[in-house]
Amino acid sequence: MPRAPKHALFAPFALIASATLLLTACGSGSDDMAGGGTAQAAAASGGIPTTDVVSGIRKDEAAAGLLPAGTKGLTVAVSVGGTPPGTSYLDDGRTLTGQDVDFTKAVAKVLGIKLKVEQAGFEAILPALDSGKYDFGASNFGVTDERRKTIDFVTYINDGQGFATRKDSKLTRVTDLAQLCGLNIATGAGTTFEATLEDNKHVCTDAGKKEYKVQTYNEQGAIWSSIQQGRSDVVMSTINGLRYAVAQQPGLKFLNEYHRLDVGFAFKKGTKLAAAFQAAVNKLIQDGTYDEILKKWGTTGSAIEKSQISPPELKS
Repeated sequence: MPRAPKHALFAPFALIASATLLLTACGSGSDDMAGGGTAQAAAASGGIPTTDVVSGIRKDEAAAGLLPAGTKGLTVAVSVGGTPPGTSYLDDGRTLTGQDVDFTKAVAKVLGIKLKVEQAGFEAILPALDSGKYDFGASNFGVTDERRKTIDFVTYINDGQGFATRKDSKLTRVTDLAQLCGLNIATGAGTTFEATLEDNKHVCTDAGKKEYKVQTYNEQGAIWSSIQQGRSDVVMSTINGLRYAVAQQPGLKFLNEYHRLDVGFAFKKGTKLAAAFQAAVNKLIQDGTYDEILKKWGTTGSAIEKSQISPPELKS
């Protein structure tokens, strides 16, 4: 996920009303676009979704009853700016929209709580949870074993890591990072993609090859400019976000999924909010609202069967 401007933006959650842009989610489906259930298919349709899938949700007393006593409002941190279906602004420059926005709004409605939204850089949100600056984060946070050491998660979708490149590239599928040796790889700062790439540079030196170079950017636009202008050879990012970007920009191709990750709301370790959020997500799955959100954003292949609290990292 890209980095948002460093200034803090506070707004009543009502401003996140008519969500309408595509950002990134996680998927459990295949690489194809069967049934049009991917962000790529949604992008190809040529429009930004404006369907209201949240306002009709009613409070669920059972889920709300799991909140800590006296909980009436929470502060959520979001990272703004990126490739749909992630969080961005509408044309008015102030209304936030995106898949994570819809899920956050929906959970708040189920729990009957008010939310204050604060904008923050993606890489700054998780460290700030422990200090209590935010009650939780909602920015397509992948659940990894490393993150689970200091963060609690409540899952609401399944996404993953993937690759894209220019159409003239000889690459067709990246199944081993050794295939990237000697290349320039563009990705977002502070992401699981950056961590994966940095942690595995040794595959090149182990094979007697030149290391690939990790190029990190704080803005998605800079990543794609780097690829289009030839400064980078490959992009590593979220699966649905890549598919959407490739459908929107000429001269690019989606390579493949590389590693799937559950995605969840992020909390301070030991949070007392997890059970209520898990119940709220499961309520949305049961009453059909969950499917409506996925259909809106073209990410039906990203569905989970039930929410979990800090599950082990997927090993796919």
